[in-house]
Formats: sequence, C-alpha cells, structure tokens
Amino acid sequence: MAHILVIDDEKSIRNTLKDILEYENHEVFLAENGLIGIDLFKQNKVDLVFCDIKMPEMDGIEVLQKLTEINNDVPIVMISGHGTIETAVESIKKGAYDFIAKPLDLNRLLVTLKNALERKDLVQETKRLKKKISKKYEMVGESSTIQKVKDMIDKVAPTDARVLITGDNGTGKELVARWLHDKSNRASGPFVEVNCAAIPSELIESELFGHEKGAFTSAIKQRKGKFEQAEGGTIFLDEIGDMSLAAQAKVLRALQEHKICRVGSDTDININVRVIAATNKDMRKEIDDKTFREDLYHRLSVILIYVPSLNDRKEDIPMLTDHFNESICGEYGQPKKEFTQDAIEALKSINWTGNIREFRNVVERLIILCDKKITGDDVRAYAAPISK
Repeated sequence: MAHILVIDDEKSIRNTLKDILEYENHEVFLAENGLIGIDLFKQNKVDLVFCDIKMPEMDGIEVLQKLTEINNDVPIVMISGHGTIETAVESIKKGAYDFIAKPLDLNRLLVTLKNALERKDLVQETKRLKKKISKKYEMVGESSTIQKVKDMIDKVAPTDARVLITGDNGTGKELVARWLHDKSNRASGPFVEVNCAAIPSELIESELFGHEKGAFTSAIKQRKGKFEQAEGGTIFLDEIGDMSLAAQAKVLRALQEHKICRVGSDTDININVRVIAATNKDMRKEIDDKTFREDLYHRLSVILIYVPSLNDRKEDIPMLTDHFNESICGEYGQPKKEFTQDAIEALKSINWTGNIREFRNVVERLIILCDKKITGDDVRAYAAPISK
C-alpha cells in the first residue's frame, strides 16, 4: 500500500482519483490547493503525488518546485486539462516524473502509478545499497595516526595529484584509495582497481592498455584496458612494486604523455584518469635493487600517504570491534554480540601482523563461535594469532 497525495482544485477530479486509488488499496490524502498540499506533504509519509497545474493562489509548477525542494525522491505526476507539449516539457524539466492530460485515461493513470512507485522503490534500494557500500569502506578510528591520514585525504582528494599509498599488508590502503576517489571531483566517474601482483607479467600490458583483435593467439576480439575503462575517473594500481620493468616503462609513458597504445596497435589513445598507486614494499630498496624505475616512482609519488599498522593505533580497537560487530552481525541477520571490557583488552594485547584484515577475521570468528557475550577467555581461545 502506498500513500498518495492528490492536489487539485476540482472536487470531482479529487474524488475520482480517490476512488480509483483506494480501489487499488492505496491511502489517499486530498488537497484543494497548493498550500494545503505542501502542508500535507510535510506532515505525512507520501510515496507519490498527483498535482494539477492550473490552480488558484499557487500553480502546479510552483508546487512542484516546492515539493522537490522538500524531498526530490518522491515522484510527482502533473495533470492538466490545458495540456500542451510545452507544458509537459516544462514539468519534466522542473522535476516531474510524468505528465497526464485531462480527461484522465484510466489505463494510462494506472500504468503511470505502477511505474512511478517502482521507480521510487528503485531509488530507495539504490540509496540503501550505496549506504551499505560506503559503510563497507568506512575509515574507522580516532587515533592521531589515522586522523593524519584522514586530514591528508581531505587536502589531496579535490586535486588530480597522483598519490602513492604505502603501508603493511592489511592496513587498508585500498580504503584510502577509495576515499581519495569518493571525495574527489571524479567521484561520479569509475574507480578501476588493478592488482598488479595478481596478473602474470606477460599479461599485465594487455590488462592495463587493452589489445586489438589478433594481437596475440588468444586475442579473439578487441578489448579495452583498465586505463580506458577508468576514463574520467580513477585507476588504482595496487601492489605497484610487483609490476614488471617492461610494464613500468609503458605506465611511465602514459603518465608523461596522457596517452596509451593498445597491444597490437600503432594508434595512440588520449586518456583522462587520475592514478593512485599502493605498495607494501620499501620502494627505495626496490629502486636500489633495480627492480623499480626511479623515474616512475617520482611520477607516482607526488603525494605520499603512509597507512599505519594496527599495532600503531591500538586505541582504535574498541571502535573497530564495535564497527565489525555491527556489520558482521548485520550480514548474518543476528543481533550484535556483547564484547566485554576484558575481551577488548585481550584484543589489544595481540600482535596484529595481519592488521585490519586479520582483525576483522578474528572478530568474525568470535561472533560465529561464541555466545551472546564474548569474553577475554574467548579471545584467548579463538584468536590464535600467528606469532612472529
């Protein structure tokens, strides 16, 4: 059942719509003018609005603008007995979902009603999923070390400066990269992640820059590479320290000239992407060992962000425990578990060599294996960290 607001100065139209909508099992609010309609919209949960255009005191276009200012997620269908193409176009431009001319056609009305409510459900579901995703990539902690990272992100994100993120495995380097993208002017563009360590050296060039049909034996069709896929957005080169020297030379050219060339092609393609890279390696040692190009390092490291290990920010463990407790229990559809203070202290005493990744796994293990209340003894029994 949906809650539908009808705003029309003609009593016969209001009553007709009321009868039709109530027959479809919807709750209906009636307003004889725009001012009353706006008040009802503010005071009630409304899923859909039918609004007349020609009304005294305040016309429907003005009402439409007021309602979208209050909540632009609610679809508004404009209705008028003086309908023209120009009026319909203006309504849509101002934010209306649809326009229906009088006399009202019952089939058209019901189809519009169904589609508008489905669209509202889709908008709400999309927002819910985006909120779930943003919560997944939430940066939790208030320690001075993690606050420095957050402050750096806020300063750097609005620019197109290249960033090299360093830190141990499991510290959350991808999280920093996603925050840099989400807080940038490119947030509406794609975020394309490439794990350089997971791609065989002979395929990395094709993966990054794409290939033409027939470029090699298995190239049965043309394929865009990650740089092209990230056009207008951000490409995240994770584990950049594991990239082959041959691929490094191609990446360096892409950064210098803002151009790429697909494997098997002689044609350059202009690119507009922001490059963020990450590594857990000591890049100075890699340069000294001749396994990483120094000129590429300087191109990538316009901004350096170091992500601290969990052992360096153990004061964040209570917040991290609560965060993962809520998200994991939510995924399993069960109420949050209670971690005693003794359990928190036991978690703090562990040497977290795997950092946040290991910590989350341990919290999940405790939630699965323990009762409603998780104690220090539970942590000592089930955490089982691997000592150095």
